[in-house]
Amino acid sequence: MTNPAQSPEPSDSVTPASGKGSSANVVADWPLRFTGHWFDASCYSTYGCNVKYGNYRRIDNEDELKLSSASIGAKYPNNLSAGYGPIRNFPPPAIVTWRSKDGTPLHAEIDMAEIFKDQLIRHNLKREEVSTNASGITPGIILEVNDRTINVYMRAHISSKELQVPGNRYSDFRNDLIKAFSQTY
Repeated sequence: MTNPAQSPEPSDSVTPASGKGSSANVVADWPLRFTGHWFDASCYSTYGCNVKYGNYRRIDNEDELKLSSASIGAKYPNNLSAGYGPIRNFPPPAIVTWRSKDGTPLHAEIDMAEIFKDQLIRHNLKREEVSTNASGITPGIILEVNDRTINVYMRAHISSKELQVPGNRYSDFRNDLIKAFSQTY
């Protein structure tokens, strides 16, 4: 888990924006873009997983094997979310150091600016499905370290015209987790 004492509050103020036009009309600003994002890191089947991304810090115990993603069951990977930020696009690459489940020390630099160089929001809605009442969207970017693999996901809450679950009045949005990068070390 992120150590709040070692993760200072974000210093950059970010005004959510989805494109060149007014953030009051997301559909007019197609395709959806972002100038800032939320961030978080999750670690599974690792020892001493440390992540530095801008002012974000995650520092895990060197001697404790983090639980496996399989132990979470059907909730994984949809349990992943981003809660730190917002962060203006883009800090220098994330520096990740950890030991895999078998104890092998590993190091990676993950460049969010390269992964998301188009600054497009990844989502599963068509333009005609997005609500005209939607306002500026600031997506979450999640870096997952899972044993020897690093995955980077995006999650964006986007209002929809239609209910996503018929009869559920609280389902007028999509918030899909979409994998944008994966590398095994």
